[in-house]
Amino acid sequence: MHVIEPFYGWLKYYDSSKDEYSPFHGKEYNYDTYSDTIYGYYIDPGWDFMGSETLYVKILYLDYDQGYAVIEFIGEWNDALNNDIMHLKRNIVDELLAAEITKFILVGENILNFHGSDDSYYEEWFEDVEEGWVTAIGFRDFVLAEMNQFNIDTYINSGGNLEVINWRTMKPQLLCQLIDGLIQKRLGV
Repeated sequence: MHVIEPFYGWLKYYDSSKDEYSPFHGKEYNYDTYSDTIYGYYIDPGWDFMGSETLYVKILYLDYDQGYAVIEFIGEWNDALNNDIMHLKRNIVDELLAAEITKFILVGENILNFHGSDDSYYEEWFEDVEEGWVTAIGFRDFVLAEMNQFNIDTYINSGGNLEVINWRTMKPQLLCQLIDGLIQKRLGV
């Protein structure tokens, strides 16, 4: 797991440690020391702790003018034992909502498993982004299937044409605009 790095290709566009509104503002990264672990396996120092022992994040991009956030994840999304959605909602999403971010792209290529519980935090998040949306890209099929068993798909858009496989080759603004257009088509707006 220590070789799985967050996507660094957009650092020239956005760095969460230098953004005064980011939950990770001022964080100093030591890439010579591996200290964070998931189930005893060290992870790359570039990942950010959000309160969960099994799920780490990296805010790849924020656009305050357009209200976009792109957040990458690593680990096990475990709502049943660790209430990961609560940590995500309270420690990351609520701060971004306060900065008027209402469109969230969740990148889940490094989510290894999902264990669900109730959907109250997802419902709250959905209601909080009344004029926005939450979408998931890059999640493994079995992870999405497990999420759907807990009705998470009621609150988070995923699958179909939202699976933008080449997102890393795009500029962040272009990815956000593409996803926004696809969501608008789905909603029939």
